[in-house]
Amino acid sequence: MTTMTQTSARFREFKMPDVGEGLTEAEILKWFVQPGDTVTDGQVVCEVETAKAAVELPIPFDGVVHELRFAEGTTVDVGEVIITVDVAPGSEDAPAPAAAAPVQEPVEAAPAEEPKGRTPVLVGYGVAESSTKRRPRKGAAPEAAAVAAAVQAELNGHGSAAPVAPVVPQAPVDAPPVGRPLAKPPVRKLAKDLGIDLATVVPTGKDGIITREDVHAAAAPAAAAAAVAPEVAEPVAVSVPETPATVGSARETRIPVKGVRKAIAQAMVGSAFTAPHVTEFVTVDVTRTMKLVAELKEDKEMAGVRVNPLLVIAKALLVAIRRNPEVNAAWDEANQEIVQKHYVNLGIAAATPRGLIVPNIKDAHDKTLPQLAAALGELVATARDGKTSPAAMAGGTVTITNVGVFGVDTGTPILNPGESAILAVGAIKLQPWVHKGKVKPRQVTTLALSFDHRLVDGELGSKVLADVAAILEQPKRLITWA
Repeated sequence: MTTMTQTSARFREFKMPDVGEGLTEAEILKWFVQPGDTVTDGQVVCEVETAKAAVELPIPFDGVVHELRFAEGTTVDVGEVIITVDVAPGSEDAPAPAAAAPVQEPVEAAPAEEPKGRTPVLVGYGVAESSTKRRPRKGAAPEAAAVAAAVQAELNGHGSAAPVAPVVPQAPVDAPPVGRPLAKPPVRKLAKDLGIDLATVVPTGKDGIITREDVHAAAAPAAAAAAVAPEVAEPVAVSVPETPATVGSARETRIPVKGVRKAIAQAMVGSAFTAPHVTEFVTVDVTRTMKLVAELKEDKEMAGVRVNPLLVIAKALLVAIRRNPEVNAAWDEANQEIVQKHYVNLGIAAATPRGLIVPNIKDAHDKTLPQLAAALGELVATARDGKTSPAAMAGGTVTITNVGVFGVDTGTPILNPGESAILAVGAIKLQPWVHKGKVKPRQVTTLALSFDHRLVDGELGSKVLADVAAILEQPKRLITWA
């Protein structure tokens, strides 16, 4: 009992924090430290990917890294311990390091036949002893049970009582005792989805832990075996079919849904099936807006900031919201209220290497044109670098998505959850247009406004879209209407 107290006092655990607002999990992208490395308070030890951002995690104390609990690429729940640190490395009462094989403390149990290596304790199932007998799985075929028993005896060094199918993989000398297979929760879920029994998988991970690669390796022979002998109750790892495992390998690729893609999927499904969407369209001559953009690029007041059509479009939307403030609202289902927002946090949909994110410019309604241009530039640069924080993506009220950069004319955008409207901007193209009674080549684009019909009526939505179009057609309205 004293040892446990001393160990607890000496080793400190660092848990996966909630780096955003209400996030429940994060994927470990990269470790910057390894066991044995010295760390100091505030030093970044790893990078994790949350719902929509990559975040670096600093450790809040000094010491020497004792153990990394999860490998890179693992999705970890908030609150799970991810690293342990020895905060008193000079003490003599320390337990063996994480990678050491023998355990120094005596065990008050039946004497074991040989010293046991340290078996990692994974969440939810503790340490298993080799002498522990497992209850047979429901539905297991007698043949599979016999093979499993033979493999158990072979790994325990007692030899095989009966002939076993050929090619028995030899476990490493320091592998953990065979009991419940050691695998982390995401790997267990993957095995379940693929129909793989973890007891038949040969582990290659540290301390005998089954990895994702092990499961995928076992899935290929299992698929081929199922095709050759579908009546076999359970695939056995020791039986290797001669038929090449080509089913699906060249025609399909399975990508785990996690991180940004998982967040996008949840948000879009939640929005599409919660808010009744209405989308309206308008095609507008933006020739004068393009001339204004060219003039602003030469203006010394705009020096050092990026000027493009999106800047003027953003300002036009902000003016339209000022003229129609009811559109800047949110639906509170729990309290059955419409929440009017007296500020505009303008979201800008940004395509990044990790997927679509929607950071927003806080209090965009209060910014001058140069300030808005600077905020847009910073927002886009941060997003493309993958450094957008969860806070930067929270609290948006209205969003702009510029599909025109891909050469697309328009679309029917889905609302960002918690917002009432989203404006899609199409490609600006030179087209024939009736101008002052004559057909002339003009620069034209199509705008699409989707809005939540629970709180935005057709009249209100139409007014907002018409105001944005009118400003882009006559940019001087930015002055007269503002």
